Amino acid sequence: MKMATATATSIKFKKETDDQVITRIGKRFDILDDMTKACIRGDIRAMIVVGPPGVGKSYGVEKQLDKASMFTEVASRPKQYDIVKGAMSAIGLYCKLFNYKEKDNVLVFDDCDSVLQDELSLNILKAALDSKKDRKICWNTDSYKLRNEGVPDTFVFKGSAIFITNIKFDNIKSKKLQDHLQAVQSRCHYLDLTLDTDRDKLLRIKQIAGTGALFQDYDFSGHQQEEILDFLDANVSKVNELSLRMALKIADLRRVSESNWKDLAEATCMKRRAA
Repeated sequence: MKMATATATSIKFKKETDDQVITRIGKRFDILDDMTKACIRGDIRAMIVVGPPGVGKSYGVEKQLDKASMFTEVASRPKQYDIVKGAMSAIGLYCKLFNYKEKDNVLVFDDCDSVLQDELSLNILKAALDSKKDRKICWNTDSYKLRNEGVPDTFVFKGSAIFITNIKFDNIKSKKLQDHLQAVQSRCHYLDLTLDTDRDKLLRIKQIAGTGALFQDYDFSGHQQEEILDFLDANVSKVNELSLRMALKIADLRRVSESNWKDLAEATCMKRRAA
């Protein structure tokens, strides 16, 4: 009994301080920068980035891609990367992979969850991200789209891919899709940004605000910025979404009305109470 008690005590969860949370999250985003650079260099083939909406996942990836593409733009070389948002069909995915098939190309699928929830698309991705030296992708049915766009029915993909999503793969209920997603995940580096609680998200917002980047487009004093952050802190469970975007929405209202911005925020940014 004493041994069991000691073991239970030794594995008891130790609550993180705010500084520890901010450090943990900061390290994750530093890793995101490093892994994006590795994708750009072609050192890794694919990465999946998972985190809640509005915490800066896309911004960090796009920032690194923009830096890397500055030389190609000056040299008038073809664009080396593309960011795909919204829905995409399997044949659209096939064509996009063909257009960005070279070693220095990077495709970013930003909240393009249709490719992660379609069996045919997942099969294409498995071929594109395979660990084999030659990643050959085939389209074995006749297609007017391929003929019209001059896309062959088979090619070798040498590029890299980054998937940015809010979906945790473990939460997918379909057993068939789970099997495909596990196969895709096994071919990718999987980075969970560990922003799972409201406290994590709030501290992430404060972290970005502390760098001066969050409210850089607003002519706010330090006190005014603190008022916005304090308002978010006091209404964590009430706002429609706890995110960087929400902080900016409230900042917009703060600029609209010096005296009435809190009332505006309560009316437009908060969950409706049940009658």
